[in-house]
Amino acid sequence: MKIGIIREGKVPPDKRVPFTPRQLADLQNTFQNQLSFVVEKSAVRCYTDQEYLDAGIAVVEDISTCDLLMGIKEVPIGQLIPNKRYVFFSHTIKKQANNRKLLQAVLEKGISLMDYEILVDEQGARTVAFGKWAGVVGAYNGLWTYGKKSGLYDLNRAFECFDQAELTLELKKVQLPPIKIVVTGAGKVGRGVVEVLEKVGLKQVSAHDFLHVFYDEAVFTVLATADYNRRKTDGGYDRQEFYKSPQLYESHFLKYAEVSDIFIAAAYWDRRAPRLFELKDIQSEDFNISVIADITCDVDGSVPTTFHPTSMADPVYDVDRQTLSEIPAFGKQTSISVMAIDNLPTELPRDASEDFGNQLIRHFIPELLKSSSKVLDKASITKEGDLTIEYIYLQDFVEGKE
Repeated sequence: MKIGIIREGKVPPDKRVPFTPRQLADLQNTFQNQLSFVVEKSAVRCYTDQEYLDAGIAVVEDISTCDLLMGIKEVPIGQLIPNKRYVFFSHTIKKQANNRKLLQAVLEKGISLMDYEILVDEQGARTVAFGKWAGVVGAYNGLWTYGKKSGLYDLNRAFECFDQAELTLELKKVQLPPIKIVVTGAGKVGRGVVEVLEKVGLKQVSAHDFLHVFYDEAVFTVLATADYNRRKTDGGYDRQEFYKSPQLYESHFLKYAEVSDIFIAAAYWDRRAPRLFELKDIQSEDFNISVIADITCDVDGSVPTTFHPTSMADPVYDVDRQTLSEIPAFGKQTSISVMAIDNLPTELPRDASEDFGNQLIRHFIPELLKSSSKVLDKASITKEGDLTIEYIYLQDFVEGKE
């Protein structure tokens, strides 16, 4: 099987890759009778063409002879090669309207499309993801934003760091007063957040103590869904019920907003679930949060101050507490600064790519070498230009009926 690593074509370009040069060299040596790799020429990826050449991997202009094409972000429609097999993050399975035309083109061109997002193990857990790196960069950017807003310290931007080691050195500049940081989400993204906060030397405390204890140092807490959601009828909480019927619950996050200075949102949110707070709540003098790092970046989602995604070039905007409208970043000392970059891992692309490649080597490559794979079948949205049974629900979406 000849596998091609495609040049990322989405604008702005993503610097990440499925495999590092060393990983491809190791795979090619290990499976020399089964797999071969070529890399499409690119001036934007975090590993240069020369690094791949030095590792013994061919760098080519034409990848049309490959059996499988691997990328990261959505492939622009004009760059899709008909009748090929692709794997990338397509962002189509939730009927994302901005990618309807992409899915239409995939079907029209007879393409077989697999999506990393739906590569799962027997328990249904995702096996390949960039979640940790979204957490690492998101937390760093939250601290960068607080530094800019307060004037207490000045960090380089995450994307200006060569790798995580350099980013960790930058964190030594962080000098925080005795503030409180609240984090939602204890999954891979949340663990990435905690990793950064611990590197700064911050102490983690329980949700109870976070609310009720005064500290003479900066501290943080990581909230579970039970900490800020309660049943509407009696104030109770049942985990299974919450995940099955979140509409039966209401948020009581505001008590944390009253004592927090920075909020880092890293929890998956179901649209049936309550929002953490309502936009009008920020008008209250009791709402103490001044910086929000929304890693989830759900527009009109769990964090109502996330009006739109931000970008590496323009990472922050402010929300005026009185008018509830957007104003320029750090426009008022009393406003709330929002960081909501929607492709955070690309700011630390070398580390993120290496970690992602290791996951692919553990979970994807073995399936690829099988004569038939249920895992890859389940991860396939289309096969030879038709929606698979698992994703036939997308038919109306494709036809523009919803």
